Amino acid sequence: MQYTSVSDLLAQTRSCLQINGGVTVSDPQRFRNEILDRLTFSAVFGDDDVKAASRWLIWEAAWSLGVKSASIDSLYQARARDAYTGATVPAINIRGAAYDLARAVVRAAVKKQVGPFIFELARSEMGYTRQTCDEFATVVTAASLREGYVGPIFIQGDHYQANAKNYAADPEKEIDGLRRLVREAVAAGYGNIDIDTSTLVDLTPDSLDEQQKHNFERAAELAALIRQIEPPGVSVSIGGEIGEVGKKNSTVEELRAYTEGFNRVFAELAGGGARGLSKVSVNTGSTHGGVVLPDGTIANVKIDFETLREMSDEARRLGMSGAVQHGASTLPAEAFHHFPTTGTAEVHLATEFQNIAMDHPAFPAELREDVRKYCFDELLGERSANDTDEQFVYKARKRAWGPLKQQVWTLDADAKASIYATLEAKFEFLYDQLAVTNTRHLVDEFVSPAKIEKPKPATLGG
Repeated sequence: MQYTSVSDLLAQTRSCLQINGGVTVSDPQRFRNEILDRLTFSAVFGDDDVKAASRWLIWEAAWSLGVKSASIDSLYQARARDAYTGATVPAINIRGAAYDLARAVVRAAVKKQVGPFIFELARSEMGYTRQTCDEFATVVTAASLREGYVGPIFIQGDHYQANAKNYAADPEKEIDGLRRLVREAVAAGYGNIDIDTSTLVDLTPDSLDEQQKHNFERAAELAALIRQIEPPGVSVSIGGEIGEVGKKNSTVEELRAYTEGFNRVFAELAGGGARGLSKVSVNTGSTHGGVVLPDGTIANVKIDFETLREMSDEARRLGMSGAVQHGASTLPAEAFHHFPTTGTAEVHLATEFQNIAMDHPAFPAELREDVRKYCFDELLGERSANDTDEQFVYKARKRAWGPLKQQVWTLDADAKASIYATLEAKFEFLYDQLAVTNTRHLVDEFVSPAKIEKPKPATLGG
């Protein structure tokens, strides 16, 4: 299914792609309908030279056809000054079968005339789904192209998180890993990065400033690096975090202490006029993936929406778009309409989409058994002593996306159609509940992408 070599790729795409400094698409319809699927598969599964060539061609073709990776920061600045209200931006984690899942996200967005929606991938997800920043940016860009989308797209690095244990052992080594990741994301064309050093909060001092000190100092350092390396004309949207998801609920006072500390350190490192945070993530009662019951089902989760409202209001007083809610996809359906009414800027959604796919009647039984077998053969060391089999599999199965990557990319066409139609309907529902349906005008008004350049591979002429 992938191209066998760069020369094969060029020969097969010559009729609709011309390389002339950048890329000109002479036959957009044929490119989308006959070339792009194979080109994207090659960008993921081809040999190194074919991957590099395919990724660059997709990136350049996208800009030529109006699919442009962008920062959401200018839109969030508009929200901070109340130029619009009542919309919560969905940030959707794209794990397994990334191309087909992203296509469903875009189809629903086009149908609902959604303006802001975000494709994101967390640091942890990069490992177990086996997706690099460059691959991820390429695939969601290709998915947007395939569905005929035109306009800015928002690609986000989610939870660029410091490991507290590793940080305690060797702080500089741990932060250096985040520096490398930030550089990789910016080079890949990400316009949005969420820095999560909330794991470094120490609740033992009496002073909130001291509790948040390692959090805001390290976040400011990484934010200053982003400002140093971001492409010309691009102001990367930077998110901070004050409360580790699944731990104690955040407070307005913690938000204020974190933001004031961040601003103070960031001004010293980046200069007083540099743009700081777009938003801040808080914890209000959710957990990543939900709380798993012994039968493998998920316990009901209660979000403290009043606290979320207070922190969103405070965040806007401090110049940000509002608060961000993580771990929300497993909430009851009737809860989602509360996010826009409480002024929540952004909500992160992941696990339910995985559940819909893996538990779908059209998901092949043999592949479901392969997922289960992988959990028991390779991941037993992660099993808690009190886990039932179903609890263990539910918590571990996300780690099968990478090892079984090619199998889920190459599902039978009928199975794909059924699974992703269900997911598309789910995205449509969420867009309605989060009040982003018919908001395309917001992106058109407030977001003006600057082109993010990537170097042409030497195999395409240097």
